[in-house]
Order: sequence, then structure tokens, then C-alpha cells
Amino acid sequence: MFAICSKGCYNGRRRRRREAEEVDIWKKLAILSDAAKYDAACTSSGASRRGTGGLGNAVSCGICHSFAADGRCIALLKVLMSNACVGDCRYCQSRCSADGPRATFTPEELAELTISFYRRNYIEGLFLSSAIVRSPDYTMELMIDALARLRHEHGFHGYIHAKAIPGASPALVERLGLLADRLSVNIELPSEASLRRLAPHKTKASILAPMAQIRDRAVQGERELALYRGAPRFAPAGQSTQMIVGASPETDAQILRLTQGLYRKYRLRRVFYSAYIPVGDARALPVKAPPLLREHRLYQADWLLRFYGFTAEEILDGAEPMLDPRLDPKCAWALRHPERFPVDVNRAPLEEILRIPGVGVRTARRIVSARREAPLTFEGLKKLGAVTRRAQFFAACAGGVQPGLRAGREAVCSQLTAACRVPGLTGGEQLSLFDQRPQLLLGGI
Repeated sequence: MFAICSKGCYNGRRRRRREAEEVDIWKKLAILSDAAKYDAACTSSGASRRGTGGLGNAVSCGICHSFAADGRCIALLKVLMSNACVGDCRYCQSRCSADGPRATFTPEELAELTISFYRRNYIEGLFLSSAIVRSPDYTMELMIDALARLRHEHGFHGYIHAKAIPGASPALVERLGLLADRLSVNIELPSEASLRRLAPHKTKASILAPMAQIRDRAVQGERELALYRGAPRFAPAGQSTQMIVGASPETDAQILRLTQGLYRKYRLRRVFYSAYIPVGDARALPVKAPPLLREHRLYQADWLLRFYGFTAEEILDGAEPMLDPRLDPKCAWALRHPERFPVDVNRAPLEEILRIPGVGVRTARRIVSARREAPLTFEGLKKLGAVTRRAQFFAACAGGVQPGLRAGREAVCSQLTAACRVPGLTGGEQLSLFDQRPQLLLGGI
């Protein structure tokens, strides 16, 4: 009888301890997922990692990465390893001088949480970043331990995006890159002067050194794969970075020149722009957040750099250091260069067609292909995917040009302003994994 009682008491204590641990993990998840929402560097995977008897499968066509206001679901667990930071970046809510709850996952907790979410069909992958706990090396070791458990103990083959910590040793960056599909090192601020003022524990060298290492190691990995099919893959989805916009006084022209240099020198897949949110020390930062439209225009300009053959100096120069909030950057450039238009879509090379506002990359290629069969009209352009309410001012087709092309510059500008207006970017808020508004998170289901 005593033995039965003892066993029952033991099982009861074990159950209560397990329940307490589960509650503690959920508290940590609430704190650390909320802290991770300010990191914008979260995109489609860009990598193919086929499962071979384990869990998950990363597909290069992409993954949904966060809750959206229109109800699109997330398929990626976006979380910090810890928000107990030793640094004091003025713009960061995890800085050591900030008030608020602190939490740190153990590698076992994070691995178990990721696998349990995957098995419930909540997620397809993991986005892992962290504040600096004790030191960059110690933080990286925690992250590497968690990812190694996922890959080796649980056989997880899903997509993993990990943030390398500036100042960590190259050996740890190497180990992290062999476990993750994509690496990123946040540059955070566009100039070294702003780093010294707002993030005194960070330096330009500590950020650019791991970027260069990731670039060189990725090139080496490509050469090894060409010689040996079974060579280990190092960050096959490449690397990215993030810049905070509006926390420091740099202009859009300075930001775009830096972006161009990062793409050319470090082979980045993406540069992300995050509009500053007033969560830090207001004594050293702007009181108001910049308009989200500025972030949106920077993304549009970034697209021109990557896919349309523009340079940063063409998009903005010393005379116009800020992007026009009324017009998308391609329309603004076209209005400044009327001598380049109209472009004859039936004769012009692909490079010139790409510069017509309202014509995207796919549409430009369709135009070059379709004009071999018959001369293109404006109706044909529309069927091929061109946005003719913008393209009509800058393109010439079979039968001449549209009447809009003959309008004055101010008239064209006013019509383009109406066509380029972006709704929903005058305000906004970051959503939380634990938001209690089901109409936003679940689309009213």
C-alpha cells in the first residue's frame, strides 16, 4: 500500500513538474516571439533541401513567413534565442538598459518546440536570431547547439534562417553556416558614425568581417560541390542583411549607395529595410517613426538595383537625396529624363524596355518574344501584363503613341501620382504571435 502511494505521489510530482515546464516554455515563447517581430529579414527560402527519411523539406519556391493583416498564415517559427542582451543599442527593445521581461531558451527547449510545432503542421521552418547573451561566442554556441539538435537528433530538413552574431569567432560562423540554409548579419545602421552614436558596442569591422567570411565560404562551397557531389553545403540560400530606416539622419541616396556596394562586394541575396519603431531610448532617437511609405519606396528602388539594371546614382543624386513619396522610383526617374522616351517597344532592346514605367521583368521578356510574331499595340501590351496607365506616357507602339505622352510634365506627374498611390501605408503596427484578434490572424475563420 505504501509503495503504491509513493509511486502515485512520484507520478503526480513528475506530472506537475512537466506542466510547470510547459507553462515556462510558453511564457518564454510569448516574450521571445514578440521580441523577434522587429526583425524584417525573413523571406522565401531560396534553397532546396530534400528530406531523406527525416522531418521537413525546404523548397526553393518559398515559404510564408509571418502573420499578415489580411489573414495569410505563417509557416515559419520566428523567435529569438534570448532577449537578455549585454549591448545597449539605443534603438533596440532588448538593450540591457531597457525595462521588460527577459527570457532565454535552452537549446533543448528550442529544438523540442520547433519539432512540436512542425508536427502540429503550424510551421515549415525556423527563423532564429538572438540578443547577445554574455558574449557573441557564447550566444552562437547556444544557437549552434539548438540547430545541431534539430538537424542531427530530430532529422529536421526544413528551412532554417539563422542570424550570425557580429564579433563571433570565424569557426562558429563556419559551423552555423553548415547547419542553416541562409545566414544574415544585420548591418543595422547605414553609417559608421551612426553605429558609434546609437550602437557603441558594434563596429563596422565586426559586421563586415563575417559578411566577407560567408561570401568567401559560399564561393568555396560552390567549387567543392562542382568537384564532389557529396560536399557539405554552406548556407545554400546565401546571406542577407537588414538596415533600420529613420533612426539616423542618412538620406535615401546614402542608403541606396550602401545597398549597391553590399550587393556588389558581398553577394547578398537581399537587403531588408525596417522603418524605425520608437521602442528605444528617445533621448538619442527621433520621437516619431518615419512613414512606412519611405520603407516601401526603398524596397522599390532596391528592386530596380537588382533586376532592372539601374544604379544608385541614377535613381538618386546629390540634387535629390530622398525618394519622392508620391511616385515609385522608376516613374520619378523617367520624368527626370524625358529625352529617353518614348521607347518603341517593337524595336528597342530589352534593357530600354525594362526602363519603361509599368513594365516588369517578365512583361519585358514577353514583349521581346511576342514582337517577333506581330507588331505590338497598346492593347497587346496590356494583355502581356504591362500597366498601361503608367506605360502609356513613355512607350510607343504600332500606330503611334498614346495621347497621354503629349501631355505636359505636370499633367503627367499628377496622373502618375494617382496611379502610384499605395493604400494602407500611412500607418501600421507589428503583429504578435499571441495577438488576441482572430479577425486579423485567422481571417475571421
